[in-house]
Formats: sequence, structure tokens, C-alpha cells
Amino acid sequence: MAAPEHPHEVALQKFLAARPELREALDHLNPLAAQARGETQEQYRAERLHEAFEAEAERQGLFAWELSLQLTAQSAEEFAARRLEVHREVAEMAGMPWAEYCELHGLPRD
Repeated sequence: MAAPEHPHEVALQKFLAARPELREALDHLNPLAAQARGETQEQYRAERLHEAFEAEAERQGLFAWELSLQLTAQSAEEFAARRLEVHREVAEMAGMPWAEYCELHGLPRD
């Protein structure tokens, strides 16, 4: 298997590597469930992995992209900086004042 290059794919692999019980469950999914959904076993497995990843992000009070950043950052400081950078971009795209956006998402204002 080729090494993942996209940061989210790297995060998914780290997430899965840290959860052997999840890997075991994904390795033993019922092939009939995938077939009933018109998916290959690989597609069905990937969808279940994404669901588990998103559930973990939610459990931690994060967006899935934040969990991806957390798992791929080299340090807590790098994670915090990259997280704020992306949140700033989202606020700008939404046309929302930064202070209002921070309050809405519980972020520190610089």
C-alpha cells in the first residue's frame, strides 16, 4: 500500500494505528453490509473509519479537521497556531468579525 500523502489520510492512519480494537472491527466487517449498500468492502470500511474519526473528534469537542491537525502537528504549539490560522480563514470566508467568531466557537482572541 502506498504511503498516504494528504494530511487527513496521515491523520486517519495515526488514528487507526492507536486503536487496535477499531482496526480489528474494521477488518471483520460483514461483506454483505457493504454489498447491500452497493459499496465495495474497501469503501464500506473507509466510511466506517471516517465515522469513527468524526465521532472521536466530536467526543473531544473538535471538528474533524481539527483532529486531523492535532494528529499531524509536531507539537501542541504548532497545532494551536495552525488551528487558529484555519479558523481565521473560515471566519474571513464567512464574513464574520473575528471577535464574534471566537465567541461562537470558544476560541481565544489574540
